[in-house]
Amino acid sequence: QVQLVESGGGLAQPGGSLRLSCVASIDNFSIYIMGWYRQAPGKQRELVATIFRGGSTNYADSVKGRFTISRDNAANTIYLQMSSVTPEDTAVYYCKARHLLSGQAYWGQGTQVTVSS
Repeated sequence: QVQLVESGGGLAQPGGSLRLSCVASIDNFSIYIMGWYRQAPGKQRELVATIFRGGSTNYADSVKGRFTISRDNAANTIYLQMSSVTPEDTAVYYCKARHLLSGQAYWGQGTQVTVSS
């Protein structure tokens, strides 16, 4: 059974930093495209960042230069380093794994990030 477990969410002050982690209980982790998404209250879920097995990445324009996604294939883990956060970054952050060939996707349960002074 595939499980994605996020952690690291919480309260941050504007301008501060947070680091999210997602541990995947999944076979052949390296063949999955991994990503972080977020959903703010009353809004649709949106892509934050993705990372491919070789390490190439892409980011939403709203987080470019502030957030960094990374992965550790040996540990079946991805990270999201969030810096210079703003109240607009407040959302539930979800981890997603998508199989490179089949497209089968899995989601974590989410972790709340709140940015407030």
